[in-house]
Amino acid sequence: MEWQAWFLIEWQQVVGILLSVIGFYFCLILFTRISGLRSFSKLSSYDLAMTVGIGSILASTVLSKSTSLLQGVFAIGMLFLLQALVSIIRRKVKPIKDLLDNQPIILMAHGEYLWDNLKEAKISTNDIKQILRKNGIKSRSEVFAVVMETTADMSVIKNDDTAPDWSLFDDIRDNELLVQSSSLKTAKAQSLENKHTK
Repeated sequence: MEWQAWFLIEWQQVVGILLSVIGFYFCLILFTRISGLRSFSKLSSYDLAMTVGIGSILASTVLSKSTSLLQGVFAIGMLFLLQALVSIIRRKVKPIKDLLDNQPIILMAHGEYLWDNLKEAKISTNDIKQILRKNGIKSRSEVFAVVMETTADMSVIKNDDTAPDWSLFDDIRDNELLVQSSSLKTAKAQSLENKHTK
């Protein structure tokens, strides 16, 4: 195959791609309106799989001669239906939720790396440093927690004077490390305060 063939396209192909893209565009809008905004969220690993699946089907339908527009639309419709069913089952049956969802994991608590969790998540300290810099962190002492969420996104929670609402952390693996560290810090602060008052 000569390299010039890479830059060739026939007008019939242009029309076919154009019609496929327009058809897909309106079908995606329709499916999203029916199933809701959750369709393209990244709240869990299966949401991410849904987005990747749609992209793959769209590409193969638009650019492949062997897959028709109707086949592609049907496949995406089935993905939307499957996601809606999984969402309903996941909300109602806790074992299914536990099976489908990754559990968030704490990678840093009160400025200290949790080495076992870093190893398990296959994350290096350099990765954490990059995340901290992106979040405007200048010192590890500013960090209350770094959490790797179910979608592998990183959440950086900064230290401040606000008392933590522990219910926000009860679904995170090893959340007791946050509570223990926080309790120790509070005890140390109170001890120092008592010494000064005496």
